[in-house]
This record gives sequence, C-alpha cells and structure tokens, in this order.
Amino acid sequence: MKNYHISKHSSFYTIGLNYEKADAVVRGKFSLDEKAMNTLLVEAAEEGIDGLLVTSTCNRTELYGFAKHPFQLIKLLCDNASGTVEEFQEVAYVYKNNDAISHLFKVGTGLDSQILGDFEIISQLKQSFVRSKKHNLANPFIERLCNAVIQASKRIKNETEISSGATSVAFASVQYIIKNVPNISEKNILLFGTGKIGRNTCENLIKHTQNSHITLINRTKDKAEKVAGKFNLVVKDYGDLQAEIRNTDVLIVATGAAQPTISKELIYTKKPLLILDLSIPKNVADNVEELDNVSLIHLDHLSQMTDETLEKRKQFIPQAEAINDEIKTEFIKWLETRKFAPVIKALKQKLNTIKEEELDFHSKKAANFNLEEADIITDRIIQKITKQFANHLKDENTDANNSLDLIQKVFQLEVNTTK
Repeated sequence: MKNYHISKHSSFYTIGLNYEKADAVVRGKFSLDEKAMNTLLVEAAEEGIDGLLVTSTCNRTELYGFAKHPFQLIKLLCDNASGTVEEFQEVAYVYKNNDAISHLFKVGTGLDSQILGDFEIISQLKQSFVRSKKHNLANPFIERLCNAVIQASKRIKNETEISSGATSVAFASVQYIIKNVPNISEKNILLFGTGKIGRNTCENLIKHTQNSHITLINRTKDKAEKVAGKFNLVVKDYGDLQAEIRNTDVLIVATGAAQPTISKELIYTKKPLLILDLSIPKNVADNVEELDNVSLIHLDHLSQMTDETLEKRKQFIPQAEAINDEIKTEFIKWLETRKFAPVIKALKQKLNTIKEEELDFHSKKAANFNLEEADIITDRIIQKITKQFANHLKDENTDANNSLDLIQKVFQLEVNTTK
C-alpha cells in the first residue's frame, strides 16, 4: 500500500477472530464494549496509527487498519480485552492488503455471518466508522472502503434473495422455542434485556407464537416500557427477576453484560425451564445446567440450525459474490488513482504558479486588463489540463509509471509523496 499515499504505514491488515474457530467463551474474552473500543482507538492514535476500524459483535471481534506489522493491532486488541495474545493466536486470522479488503466486503455483506445473509453487521460497521472519525482515524482509504462495502450491502439486499425469509439469531431462537416447547402460546415467557437483540426477539415472539403471556425486565425499566408499550406487554422491576423466573416456562436472556446476569442461585422452579442465552460474553452461568429441570441453549447452538430458509439463501451466494467483486473492482480502481495523486497535485501547483506569473505580467503591461475574468478562464484551463492528464493515467492501456516519470521531467515537478 506504500505506493498509494494513503498512510505512512505500508500495509493494511485485518486481524480478528469469529464464530468459526472461537467458541462463545473465547469470543467473550475478546469482546469489546464501547468504552474499550474508544480506549483502543486513543491508544492506536498515540502509537502513530493513522487509519483504523474496530468492531465487536456477538459473532466476531475484528480490527481493520494500517500498521507496520499486524502484531501492533493484535497487541492493541489484547491490551483492551481479557484474553491473552496466546489465546488469540490459537483462533485468530490475519489478512493483508487485498485479502483484508476482500474480507471486509464478505463480512459487511452477510457472506461471512454466522447465519448467512444476516446483515446486522453493516450497522455496526457504520458505527465503527463514526467512532473512528471521531478519533481522527478514518482516513480517505477507510472512508472510501466503508462506503463501498455499504453500497455492496445495499445492492445485495435489493438485487438478491440472500436475506429472504426471517432468519437471524432472534428468529432462530423463536423457531427453536416453537419446535421444542409444546403449546407455546399458553406458556409464560420472560425476556430479560431489551437491547437490539431483545427487541428483535420480542417482535418475533409476538409474530410467530401468538403468545400474550410475555413479560419484559430490563435493568433500566423505561427501556423495557418503550418496547412493552409497542406490543402491550407486561413490564416488571429488575428486583422482581427471581420471582418472575420461578413463574416462567421460557427465559430469554439478551442483557449484553460483561459477566453472567443469571446464575444457578437465582433459579427456584419446580417445572421445566428452557433458557436461551443470546449474549456474548455468555450472560447465563454454565452451572444452571446442574439443575434437573433446566435446559440451556446458547446462541451458537441456534446459529447452527439449518432450515429451508438458509438452504434457499445459499443459491444466491454466487450472485452476491459477483456484486461484491464488481464494487471491489471499482474501489481498487480508485485506489490505483492514489498512485498518481501527488503528481497531479504537483502539476496543478506548477500550472498555478505559471498562471500567477503570467497574470501579474499582463496586468502590469495592459491598462485595461481584466484580472478577475482572466483568473476564471485560466482556472478552467488548468482544471481541463489536469483532468486530461488524470484520465490518461487511469487508462488501462497506459504505462502509468512511465507516464508519471515523463510528466515530472517535462514540468520539473517537486512531488510531495507524504500522506
């Protein structure tokens, strides 16, 4: 990447881990909350990194950025997570330059999601970009790449059926409940946590179970009340959690806390209880399975479910990949133009210097010389000349390197190749 004048570092990397090799426990160790991601970005800037994205979801934690060596990024991640470098290396992947770009396209367009066609990640990538921009770590390359991935995501959603049908973690959890809990419409369901996954799960519950016995609990009660008001559901105080668990048949946990929010000690029930943990890190302690009448299902189990919807989606993978390739090719073409950006900039400066000298000369020589009009005309001429050179360099049949050398020699340009 050093020839593209986009970063002082020569390579662009993706480092990370995901559901394929890292189970929920390991992913939990490298999960980053908002505060940790902001701290990581501050430290990255202090280390001289000039372009970086950080994303952390229930399925993956990844860093995309410029560095001298990928270990710079690995160390930043491990310093801000609870996992060690050794643990990371056991399950991690590292991609460089074009491979790193390709990986981000796959991730952002749902082709690398735990559930094929799940586009939740694109909103998280948008948030990552906003966060990086706030810390001055969204350089032109990062911005252009994010926009290209978002464009590809939109086209794949609109032009293919890879996201057809309601398949997501929220939908899969409800399908599991329907298949495994008899007479679900008559059962008591307790949803603990009303963040994004909780809200989506709630909507799917109402849509697919025809159940009117759904109770919501959230640490911040007004958030639960906003969701409940939409669907006319019951909301209970956080202090009522233990009592509500005792009365429920299905407990869905989507709290997104750093530590388990449900433990064995909270559960006193004489009837069968199904618990679904939709959180990373795990928010339900493993010891609840020691109770005879409790069944625990984690989102990794849900994501492994295959049904007709997912099988149908697979046939659209080639079409989605073709769209990705098309937009990625456009991005690479833009990237190639960065090679000659410093020369075009130097050429424009040289032509402006010539212009200023000539205008100064003629304004002194001619009594009625219209400086303002001449300035407008010469600016337009300079714009047309530089555009002509830029188009020549973009031409696939042009040897860009030889042309750049020739332009610099002819116009005796002093080219600044620093970022």
